Amino acid sequence: MKLNPHFYLAITFIFLASCTSSQMSSKSQSAPTQAKSSHQVVTLDKNFKIAMGQTIYVPVYSYIYHDEQQRILNLAATLSIRNTDLNKPIIITSVRYYDSDGKLVKQYLEQPIQLNALASSDFFISRNDNSGGLGANFIVEWVAQTEISEPIVEAVMIATEFQQGVSFISPGKVIKSQKN
Repeated sequence: MKLNPHFYLAITFIFLASCTSSQMSSKSQSAPTQAKSSHQVVTLDKNFKIAMGQTIYVPVYSYIYHDEQQRILNLAATLSIRNTDLNKPIIITSVRYYDSDGKLVKQYLEQPIQLNALASSDFFISRNDNSGGLGANFIVEWVAQTEISEPIVEAVMIATEFQQGVSFISPGKVIKSQKN
């Protein structure tokens, strides 16, 4: 029995495609959790006038229970901060990650960053990192020099196993506002 040359070509293509996809996924897992270098770092000096700002609490789940709370499913989490203003930037002054006991796990920004109009930023927690626990959270603080449209701050949690997947979002809640 002689096989068609197209069969060998198809097998080769499938093999190469599977090699490429595994390389891409390993690159995405090693992505840094710090703010992107494309964001402009800013210094808030005494001349910086704050017109408005907020402190936002964002619930994050490092894992969830399933199967009648007998098993745990670890989740990857992405915090997304989106400037919804059409023309003006915001300054993100702090992004902190806390565990279920309210203890600081990680401070994500060393210096404030500017998020331009309609720009977004994200911060990633690996599925293997369950240091936050079931009650983990982010605290995000931002300010602006003029009145602006408030940003959208939310977390996306996801996990896939075999051919099953779970994903959901967790919206941020403003816990402190300032307007001058």
